[in-house]
Amino acid sequence: MCRSIKTLRPPAMPEVCDEDIRAAALQYVRKVSGFRAPAAHNQAVFEQAVAAVAEATRELLSGLEVRGSAAGRHQAEQSHPPEESRIPA
Repeated sequence: MCRSIKTLRPPAMPEVCDEDIRAAALQYVRKVSGFRAPAAHNQAVFEQAVAAVAEATRELLSGLEVRGSAAGRHQAEQSHPPEESRIPA
C-alpha cells in the first residue's frame, strides 16, 4: 500500500457532504483496484464498490463521537482551511 496517504479532513470538522464522501470512496476504489477508469465490462462492479465504500464511510462518520473542547475544534478548523482540489475527481 501507498505510504503517502494524506488526511483528507481533521477529525473535529463539522458534517461532511455526500460529494466529499463519494470522492473519497472513488479515490479508495481507484487505489485498491489499480484503475483510474474501469473498462466498460467492469464499470458496474466498480460503481458498486464506490457506493459500498461511500455507505460504509457515512456509517463510520455518523457513529464517531469527537470529544474535546469547542475551542479545540475551532482551532482545528482554522488550521485546516477547505481546499477545492484536495480530492481529484
